[in-house]
Amino acid sequence: MNLILFGPPGAGKGTQADFLSKRLGVPTISTGAMIRDAIEQQTEFGKSVQESIANGNLIPDDIMIAMIKERIEAPDCKNGFILDGFPRTLAQGEEIYRMQLPIDKVLFLMVEDDVIIKRLKDRRECPSCRASYHMIDHPPRKAGICDRCGEKLVMREDDTPDAIANRLEIYHRETEPLMEFFQEKGILVKVESQSEIAQTKRMVAEALGVPYDND
Repeated sequence: MNLILFGPPGAGKGTQADFLSKRLGVPTISTGAMIRDAIEQQTEFGKSVQESIANGNLIPDDIMIAMIKERIEAPDCKNGFILDGFPRTLAQGEEIYRMQLPIDKVLFLMVEDDVIIKRLKDRRECPSCRASYHMIDHPPRKAGICDRCGEKLVMREDDTPDAIANRLEIYHRETEPLMEFFQEKGILVKVESQSEIAQTKRMVAEALGVPYDND
């Protein structure tokens, strides 16, 4: 399955991508993780986009498209993939079809702005393995420490209050039009993101027709 995960920041796309990746046996391509790795490693690309990311702004379309084109050509994508964080603009959505990239489904996770703000202020991430946590809804077993690799969890630069407000403004202006675009293509599936992660997983599995068990 070639799948796109779509929704506002803080909707739980990363969590659902991990779940679906295991069920479908295909890799998740997270543009956000790719960009954050580049920033952490201080590559030329990372340096050029660091300020934009910290302010919650979008990366130019041509840069994002080039990253995706290169990534989906990797051998591990031959049986399918999950795009998390791409497309984020109508131009990027149109480019998918110009690339003749077959997309089976677009999963839209729906969340209200006030819920997003509440979620993001308590979100933490492992700087090493990129595992994501929520201090209330999905805390690590040991406070402030990653379950997977033992690193100290950190707040993402784009989860500060000012960055969150800016990200939501950009999302509504630039990304929401994609919902109608994919609806017209007949591949949009909507799921309302729940406060309980397991419940959202169950609803996502049912919507996409994939196996579910609460792990």
